[in-house]
Amino acid sequence: MSSNIERDVEQYYSEKVKTYGATSQGVDWNGKESHFLRFEQLTKLIGAETFSLLDYGCGFGSLVEFLNNKEYDYSYTGFDISDEMIKKGKELYSQKNISFFSNPESLSSYDYVIANGIFNVKLKADEEEWKKYILDTILKMNQLAKKGMSFNILTSYSDEEYKKDYLHYADPLEIFDFCKKNISKNVALLHDYELYEFTIIIRK
Repeated sequence: MSSNIERDVEQYYSEKVKTYGATSQGVDWNGKESHFLRFEQLTKLIGAETFSLLDYGCGFGSLVEFLNNKEYDYSYTGFDISDEMIKKGKELYSQKNISFFSNPESLSSYDYVIANGIFNVKLKADEEEWKKYILDTILKMNQLAKKGMSFNILTSYSDEEYKKDYLHYADPLEIFDFCKKNISKNVALLHDYELYEFTIIIRK
């Protein structure tokens, strides 16, 4: 069933980047300010001066711009199920420390794994089916991460009048509990920034 989910999500995001190009709207965010605010939260995971990073669901690789602005010393791998996104990423970033893949079998292990927004757009998927997809994906990310991982999800604490049927709003406490029990004792839940979402940071 997850293959159907991935097919629908791939089509959704491929259409976005075809329509809006390499912009925040092209990866379905409202604008660059909130887009990069998410990176600020997710990269609180990073503690090393030199590190390898997997951007899981990378879009066209806008995290690279953020990392370069911070002057990190890093190697970056972007993975996305949308070939259109990967194509755009390769066009934009040709640094020797950067690579992009759409085949999950090409992935190895990395110091850190970061996922930005990949659990939000459920489209027509059943709620329980989508929840299982999230938890399965978190476990997959964990297998690829040596030092830690971070991801974000829209929060169930969002105002009801702004919720949309095709989006998923997760219970932060359920996700925190799952990560604490199944992945690591060192889990942080960030829910103190001005977006309708939360970030989970897991250190091993």
